[in-house]
Amino acid sequence: MIDFFLSLDPVIQAGIATMFTWGMTALGAAVVFATKEFNQKLMDSMLGFAGGVMIAASFWSLLSPALEMAEAGPTPAWVPAAVGFALGGIFLWGIDKVIPHLHPTSPVEDAEGIRHDKKKRSTLLVFAITLHNIPEGLAVGVAFGALAADSTTASITGAVILAIGMGIQNVPEGLAVAMPLRRDGMTRRRSFMYGQFSGMIELFAGVIGALAVAYIDPILPYALSFAAGAMIFVVTEEVIPGSQEEGNKDLASMSLMIGFTVMMILDVALG
Repeated sequence: MIDFFLSLDPVIQAGIATMFTWGMTALGAAVVFATKEFNQKLMDSMLGFAGGVMIAASFWSLLSPALEMAEAGPTPAWVPAAVGFALGGIFLWGIDKVIPHLHPTSPVEDAEGIRHDKKKRSTLLVFAITLHNIPEGLAVGVAFGALAADSTTASITGAVILAIGMGIQNVPEGLAVAMPLRRDGMTRRRSFMYGQFSGMIELFAGVIGALAVAYIDPILPYALSFAAGAMIFVVTEEVIPGSQEEGNKDLASMSLMIGFTVMMILDVALG
């Protein structure tokens, strides 16, 4: 099975990897079948953990390889990294201002984006986690696309580890949609369906990211940095504030530290 996966085109590998991360979102959403009550501390700790994983992945899996790749280019290595990182943040900032979405602990009246007044709470929550998943899918896709570009710093192990890390942190993101909906009175089945649906965007983002860099080698450092900037924006604008809104700041902060450490170990020890 492993040999078969390694023999596939990197774009197909990216599709399979993001299907895995989508499945992990569904796993998180499935928690609604195992619990009767909404557990705010559990969700805050898991969101903190997800933030730590995303921060660690942004550097070790994306920015660091981007800097290494850029060293062989005509410009200083920091230029592609800085430009890509800034553009990634600006891109997510723009999407955040346009797409209507809602933080899990917020009332519908506090929804962000445009023309959200007629949107249901369930739809707004799905849109919020979908925003989270765009940079994650891009990151996995770019990592696998780098293999097709024959980059000397790209490795199948590193790409797989990144996909595993993104999958792990997708568990609380599925939970972050399903649990609030269950708390609001929605059935377990519908809460699960909405929760897992939010991870579908990663499949499309991953394939797009892989296609973008697979055959256009010069943009690879920019693409890796772009994904990193997009993820950091999501962490600082959505994940960390969302994990601390209900007063569980210490728990969320320590969970973030644990998530960062786990992803760092995976990437440094096995990458």
